[in-house]
Amino acid sequence: MLRSLDIRDMLIIDRLSLEFGAGLNVLTGETGAGKSILLDSLGFVLGWRGRAELVRQGAAQGEVTAAFDLPRDHAAREVLDRHGLGAEDDELLLRRINTPDGRKTAWVNGTRVSGEVLRALSDTLLELHGQHDDRGLLDVNGHRALLDAFAGADPSAVRRAWSGLAAARRALREAEAQRDAARAEEDFLRHAVDELERLDPKPREEEELDTRRRVMQGAERIREDVARALQAIGPQGAEGQMMDATRWLDGAAEGAGETLNDALEALNRAMIELGEAQAGVESCLDALTFDPSELEAAEERLFAIRALARKHGVFADDLPALAIELRGRLDLLDASEGGLARLAQAEKAAAAEYDAAAAELSDLRRAAATRLDAAMQAELAPLRMERATFKTKVANAAAGPDGADTVAFEVATNPGAPSGPLDKIASGGELSRFLLALKVCLTGGDRSRTLIFDEIDRGVGGATADAVGRRLKALADGGQVLVVTHSPQVAALGAHHWRVEKKVANDATLSTVTPVAATDRIDEIARMLAGDSITDAARGAARALLDAAA
Repeated sequence: MLRSLDIRDMLIIDRLSLEFGAGLNVLTGETGAGKSILLDSLGFVLGWRGRAELVRQGAAQGEVTAAFDLPRDHAAREVLDRHGLGAEDDELLLRRINTPDGRKTAWVNGTRVSGEVLRALSDTLLELHGQHDDRGLLDVNGHRALLDAFAGADPSAVRRAWSGLAAARRALREAEAQRDAARAEEDFLRHAVDELERLDPKPREEEELDTRRRVMQGAERIREDVARALQAIGPQGAEGQMMDATRWLDGAAEGAGETLNDALEALNRAMIELGEAQAGVESCLDALTFDPSELEAAEERLFAIRALARKHGVFADDLPALAIELRGRLDLLDASEGGLARLAQAEKAAAAEYDAAAAELSDLRRAAATRLDAAMQAELAPLRMERATFKTKVANAAAGPDGADTVAFEVATNPGAPSGPLDKIASGGELSRFLLALKVCLTGGDRSRTLIFDEIDRGVGGATADAVGRRLKALADGGQVLVVTHSPQVAALGAHHWRVEKKVANDATLSTVTPVAATDRIDEIARMLAGDSITDAARGAARALLDAAA
């Protein structure tokens, strides 16, 4: 419930503090006195988008503060908790300032917040209804949610089923896309996998082949020299000559005495060293011996590996991993049909679950539509619209997260006349009564939000205005309703009454709001009946209205 509203330097209001109460609160005053400014200011502190220029001329800033009573079970507490603004007491204080350059700053219980937080709170705190209220009952986009609230229906099961169906469809589409993409390159995959598996490259094989190739190429160049060296020191070379020298010296040693002994010993040592050299050269020659076809085979495999790496745009060492990847894609293609069948079955099951949930919700809506139509007819009769009809039209629609229905409230004001949207068929006064009756039916036992009706009684008078006022009073029972009215019948039924006036002082126009005391209500209602010249007859009529309201 809105407990108080404090306005500073907004439009033509300099200082204004209002204390509201439970039940029906009425605001009266001449046209243009500033009643709409109160609504603009209230909308400003609640984060609604409205006028751009709100700061009073010459003021440094405008400021609005609104205090709400907040019971423990109020829906606003969930919004507060979601934004880390949990309230421990039973008061919610909203404050917002506006500077002439358009900058806005807001606080909730002393904590700075964004306009989005204010708007989220406003949805739980207050509703504004009027003849031009395209955000509320006249907005056909919101009719389905209003019918669901009236029906007590919870669309969450349908939303969960829709989410599951969307996920199943997405998984199937992705699998089909992968399958189609794989099929488009199936020939390439099979050729590439066959080529890789036939070559069967191993990790680091390119490096090993390159090393062997270089060794063999080097051996080919030096082997001839090593073979010539072996021939030079072998039996046909130095070894044979040294053996001949030894034989000749042995034959001459008997005649030379001991003079050749040292030479023979040195020659024997040289023969031993020469034998060791020969063995080393032979070992080297054996190591340099290879089959030329081996070099050719190594080169062919090395070049094949490098060519395949270039073909696939990878390093040679990555070819084994590429073979595994391509084989996996090919296996996926071969196994995709079975996987697609399972995904298709999952989608079918999800669709069946959604269809069942949507059908159940649709049945609830159609049953509730019948009840709402009956309730509306009962409400329209006291409002002098017994010949009008109200129809909640529930039609099939494309499936979505909120079911497979569209909902629209349609009316006809005369028997036999075609029905149509509320704001297209009804005149101003008729529209006001339709909206009021609809709000009475839709509100039910929910009195948690403050309801504001902006001149919803425009265009009606007499007994009809009295009926409108009594419906507003009934709607305010156990809750709070604020109504801006020009109807004395409605004003007389208010539990709390304020008069809005516009005054000019010191060349400045200011709007004031003053509570109308019980003793002054006769004159205010008489003014509404007779204008500025209040007659005794007008006072008598006003007194009669107040007595009837009591």
